[in-house]
Amino acid sequence: LPVTPPRYPSSLRRVQLLARRPIAFHQLDVTDGAALQELFSQHRFSAVVHFAGLKAVGESVQQPLEYYRVNLTGTIRLLEAMKAHGVKNIVFSSSATVYGDPKYLPLDENHPVGGCTNPYGKSKYFIEEMIRDLCKADKDWNAVLLRYFNPIGAHESGMIGEDPQGIPNNLMPYVAQVAVGRREFLSVFGNDYETIDGTGVRDYIHVVDLAQGHIAALKKLKENCGCKVYNLGTGTGYSVLQMVRAMEKASGREIKYKITGRREGDVASCYANPELAERELGWKAAFGLDKMCEDLWRWQRQNPTGFSKN
Repeated sequence: LPVTPPRYPSSLRRVQLLARRPIAFHQLDVTDGAALQELFSQHRFSAVVHFAGLKAVGESVQQPLEYYRVNLTGTIRLLEAMKAHGVKNIVFSSSATVYGDPKYLPLDENHPVGGCTNPYGKSKYFIEEMIRDLCKADKDWNAVLLRYFNPIGAHESGMIGEDPQGIPNNLMPYVAQVAVGRREFLSVFGNDYETIDGTGVRDYIHVVDLAQGHIAALKKLKENCGCKVYNLGTGTGYSVLQMVRAMEKASGREIKYKITGRREGDVASCYANPELAERELGWKAAFGLDKMCEDLWRWQRQNPTGFSKN
């Protein structure tokens, strides 16, 4: 392996070890149009997978402008750079939050979108619409909009995983930090929802399954598919308390929790009908709940403070 420049964060250094190949990396701000234009001048890209954005539901309710600035402006700058350099293939990280409060379950891709319950979801919906309009205006564009449900877990090597900075906004990283002793207890936001045990139900999907979905989406672009939308989920919903129990089982540790008030912008239940992706992408989630929790626990146990040494 070539010597990795020290400026690479340890997460990327580990990715290179797993991939057994060097990875080209430029650190820049997605809202910086000039930097993006420069990047596109230096390389020839066949497609773009667009992940960059702010992603915490609760925080978006508190800081709507920041969410619109980063997510919308960032995407516009990116699409402008792509257009200027003739790169007309994109896979976009969208979210099941675009569905808003479900009118029916499981959610299929024809469920109405846009009735979002928080600015994070609205920003994802607006971006979907921008990309749709771009594909309509220019038939050479191809886009796959992937509506993620709730990715959890980690690579099974335990070398790479989720390393939230500060207090985790997502359930499972928080649960894992309680299990490893970094946090005292989990706050469960609401136990009076109309669900199996009163706590929120979500469709959790292994992050490696999610990654495979992106490979399938890139292959789809090669068919000149126009604009396509797919759910990436398992089709099974689990409650917060079911997730706590699954993590206790995987870790062999007790996970203390306290019930507190509902969180603004949350819906009671949300899970996918993933059949369209299976039909059109040939993709299906392969890993179940036990594997998600085992892999998450391995990552957390081997890296109690995430990628940082301290």
